Amino acid sequence: MAPAAAKKGLLERLDAGEIIIGDGGFVFALEKRGYVKAGPWTPEAAVEHPEAVRQLHREFLRAGANVMQTFTFYASEDKLENRGNYVAEKISGQKVNEAACDIARQVANEGDALVAGGVSQTPSYLSCKSESEVKAIFRKQLDIFINKDVDFLIAEYFEHVEEAIWAVEVLKESGKPVAASLCIGPEGDLNGVSPGECAVRLAKAGADVVGVNCHFDPMISIETVKLMKEGLEAANVKAYLMTQPLAYHTPDCGKQGFIDLPEFPFALEPRVVTRWDIHRYARDAYNLGVQYIGGCCGFEPYHIRAIAEELAPERGFLPEGSEKHGSWGSGLEMHTKPWVRARARREYWKELHPASGRPYCSSMSKPDAWGVTKGDAALMQQKDATTEAQLNVLFAKKSLKSF
Repeated sequence: MAPAAAKKGLLERLDAGEIIIGDGGFVFALEKRGYVKAGPWTPEAAVEHPEAVRQLHREFLRAGANVMQTFTFYASEDKLENRGNYVAEKISGQKVNEAACDIARQVANEGDALVAGGVSQTPSYLSCKSESEVKAIFRKQLDIFINKDVDFLIAEYFEHVEEAIWAVEVLKESGKPVAASLCIGPEGDLNGVSPGECAVRLAKAGADVVGVNCHFDPMISIETVKLMKEGLEAANVKAYLMTQPLAYHTPDCGKQGFIDLPEFPFALEPRVVTRWDIHRYARDAYNLGVQYIGGCCGFEPYHIRAIAEELAPERGFLPEGSEKHGSWGSGLEMHTKPWVRARARREYWKELHPASGRPYCSSMSKPDAWGVTKGDAALMQQKDATTEAQLNVLFAKKSLKSF
């Protein structure tokens, strides 16, 4: 029997003009399913509940993703130890990173997907640790990614381009392709560096792919990547573009994105984008010249499937998950109600303006906009200490039967 052909790598695919579809959001999806704790947002589920992480990978693969990003968001040692997180006492960062790599590889091998090892911003940087100290944090994760032979690397979710550059410089030591994405909007990073300048600096640091992820919705993210593209072209610097936005509408957000919204993180559901919004996003991203198109927090497998379906003419095939869907609602042709059958067409869904069903709710919120230097004192003063203490006791005892 002839050996199986090796999978084409990231740059080989991009150089050939292929569209890379990333996966969706893990921490938010797994928090909703009961496997991740909001607040720390750390990925110990890779060790504690590997079956849950594996299943979500499989759903994204079936939906059309051809990148399985390791569930290593906030998996640096300093983050696991931060804020009194119990994880560091029970599960080492090494175990979390290794388990995440193994799960991603197993699922990637079930299809034509690549494995991307991911690092993100660190408490060490925010605590003003030195460049060498921050880079040492990234290098610990990189050593594991090298040992597990991931296909490429992603530095994502950085609010400061300086830290992202440090991450890129470390990841380039592997000799593997590196992508870098910032969680910024059109105003730039938290130090005021513009999106175009951020893109140029990342590319010059060695990033093969640059773009944005998280914090803002698809439309705002497209606007930000457009500014990145203009900056790269003006500086005559080359890099591929990527975008992996939120699946929440954020037109009212300020510089820090959705974390300033009063609905963050437990009441964001009214803001969820539809699959048809994602069709538009995928087309706009493609028309802009973005080749790496995926999602972040809030992106469920059906959102990823929408990307794959919108770009099926360019890619030449539909994902496996489309077998149970049908393009633009064509499956509705089998519905028993004639008025629902009439919705089995592209024009209907493209022109629809969905109602929220919330008659007393405003269409937008007033973000908290605390800024980046305020601590927790003001928030704690607003809390009902008695109620909080009672809830903490109940949760500690894992006894909610009295509710």
